[in-house]
Amino acid sequence: MTREEAFRMVKENVKNANLIKHMLATEAVMRALARRLGEDEEKWGLVGLAHDVDYEETADSPSQHGLVGAQMLAQAGMEEDEVNAVKAHNEALGYPRVTRLDKALYAADPVTGLIVAAALIKPSKKLADVDTEFVLKKFKEKSFARGASREQIMSCQELGLSLDEFIGLAIEAMQSIASDLGL
Repeated sequence: MTREEAFRMVKENVKNANLIKHMLATEAVMRALARRLGEDEEKWGLVGLAHDVDYEETADSPSQHGLVGAQMLAQAGMEEDEVNAVKAHNEALGYPRVTRLDKALYAADPVTGLIVAAALIKPSKKLADVDTEFVLKKFKEKSFARGASREQIMSCQELGLSLDEFIGLAIEAMQSIASDLGL
């Protein structure tokens, strides 16, 4: 599966513009993680881009989220390890996170929401004005960006990255596509 094929599939199955932006942000973070960890940037980016392809379809049955997407992606030619990462990113499914790819997607998914929320409370509403220190401060506030699981974000340590390193890498990755994200 190529990036173009994956993005076309995303656009055919996801109508919510903010969800598409989340998937683009996750792609950017996954690419940055792959570069940092010496992994395949294209493969990791593809998984980040496509991981929520079934989100709208499974909105009424969250226990299916990831399973439906994995089936769609497998049928479209995505590799088995990539499909497994999509399944493993939804903790409710109970799939173990075994590979670095699995663990990276699991950590990257919620960090994008935390960073977007941090940008949106800045007067400029721009990612350019967000830094690691600011996000770490907000990370400690339980009521801030409540949907961004702190435990899930902290699983970055399973990849050998400190929380500071991971958040800094994610901010930088998202800043590199800020215009695509409208931030």
